[in-house]
Amino acid sequence: MIVSRLLRKTLLPYHSHLTVVVLPDETTAFEAYRLLQVHGISPEHLAIVGEGYSSPDLVGLLQPMQIAVRKARELSFLAGTLGSIAGLTSVVVLAAGLGFPLTSTLVLLIPAGGIVAGFWGAVLGALIGFFGEGSTSGVYRHYLRQGRYLLMMEGPEKLIDWAHEILSNTSHFSGR
Repeated sequence: MIVSRLLRKTLLPYHSHLTVVVLPDETTAFEAYRLLQVHGISPEHLAIVGEGYSSPDLVGLLQPMQIAVRKARELSFLAGTLGSIAGLTSVVVLAAGLGFPLTSTLVLLIPAGGIVAGFWGAVLGALIGFFGEGSTSGVYRHYLRQGRYLLMMEGPEKLIDWAHEILSNTSHFSGR
């Protein structure tokens, strides 16, 4: 799974864009969905989220805390690894390059660097996750709790721009 994610990010870039349109009620959401289908946008690029349709969890709209925890875990692992590498480099430079004796205290720099960097990575990741993606997710979940509906569109940039154009040309949906 990690390998496929790395390949997708580095070797095989897939440029998919996501946009969300907040609509006041079920009828309006379904009309917008059908209008986009009539204009040739495939249902695989569209999803209605709300009561009676897809749930937020099903389409990947996570809770803000779930996003914060995920980001904290990712950045903690990355920072911990980099901190361990920095600790190892420090030990090698101090012991081999500067002639310091290789003591247990000096060797403890490696895990200490990893632990400290991992902790700060977790803190930074949680803040980025909660105030970045998490705040956006929270706003959309707030709209859903109010009884509104989300029309989510995902695909190439041209497709998303075209969908926005279709909806904006219809006065009924122009008040996104």
